[in-house]
Amino acid sequence: MKSSILSFVIFFSFITSLVIAQTSNIENLLRFDQKKAEYLYHFAFECINQEYPNKLGQVLGDDSYLAPPRVLHPAFYGCFDWHSSVHGHWTLVTILKHFPEFEHREAVLQKLMKNITVENIEKELVFFDDKHNKDFERTYGWAWLLKLDETLREWDSPEGNQLYKNLHPLTQLITGKFIGFLDKLNYPIRVGEHSNIAFGMSLAYDYAIKYDEPLARKIEEKSKEYFLDDRDCPLSWEPGGFDFISPCLQEASLMMKVLPEKEYRIWLKNFLPNFEKHPNKYLIPAIVSDRSDGKLAHLDGLNFNRAWCLFEMGKQLKNENMIALGTQHFNYSYEKMDSGEYAGAHWLASFAVYALIKSLP
Repeated sequence: MKSSILSFVIFFSFITSLVIAQTSNIENLLRFDQKKAEYLYHFAFECINQEYPNKLGQVLGDDSYLAPPRVLHPAFYGCFDWHSSVHGHWTLVTILKHFPEFEHREAVLQKLMKNITVENIEKELVFFDDKHNKDFERTYGWAWLLKLDETLREWDSPEGNQLYKNLHPLTQLITGKFIGFLDKLNYPIRVGEHSNIAFGMSLAYDYAIKYDEPLARKIEEKSKEYFLDDRDCPLSWEPGGFDFISPCLQEASLMMKVLPEKEYRIWLKNFLPNFEKHPNKYLIPAIVSDRSDGKLAHLDGLNFNRAWCLFEMGKQLKNENMIALGTQHFNYSYEKMDSGEYAGAHWLASFAVYALIKSLP
């Protein structure tokens, strides 16, 4: 027993020292600058039109459903799966929005304008209206679609305005599906992967609070119904082996958005006791053992997800300890993204960009 405890202490000390070593020069690392944009854009740029390998995730109604991804999803067929293609497009739009003089602007625009057309979105609408696939990409892909719409609206450019108009019919369909699903979802989904409902609601709320009042009110209502009475979230259970979403932090981040600050502080003390004072006692970056394994590579995404939740919460609560812990998590996985493994390369840039956006003042 004593030897087991000693082994754990040694392991924990090693990991802590590793994290501290990788968080030197923190301010430079977390600045969303031209250098990072140059590094991150190529992951999304190279994959949004890479059709294979591909995981469709559809329900087959008959033989006619057996079509290539580019036929089924002419707007979002690359990046291994539909949702990764959507947030790959979001990544590129976000970079152009933040860096109007981006060196590769014209090449990026050419791809965006070719994919998000009126005709292509009409075909996406047909798929989402199909009786066998009405729940396709619920709610993870839906949330990223709303995030893409939100960013296009706020990108002050003729191209952004045109792309927003082209995409918007699909956005309207998705917002209706989102409300309908929340109306019938009696119990929250708390897993650390795609179906985590707090994740979907959090991204959708950012869109809805500005552009869709019915969806915003529904998310506020259901967030309180699902989570207001939660206590003692088991951070020690995290991470699960395949997690790329932190169930505890994602819920805490969502509730920060829907509760008044005074009420939120009380809720957080019950939900994550002592976490606000000493967050680094409860979490260290997740370690990835094999980046060629798509499921195990999820843990790099978890580090980015934890980072942006901690940035959101830390800024709202003026808590430098949370921000520092978020920086540690970001740092660990950012420096390992370019591993040459498509299992992570097709999606992790989006999570890294999103964490960088959330770190901004």
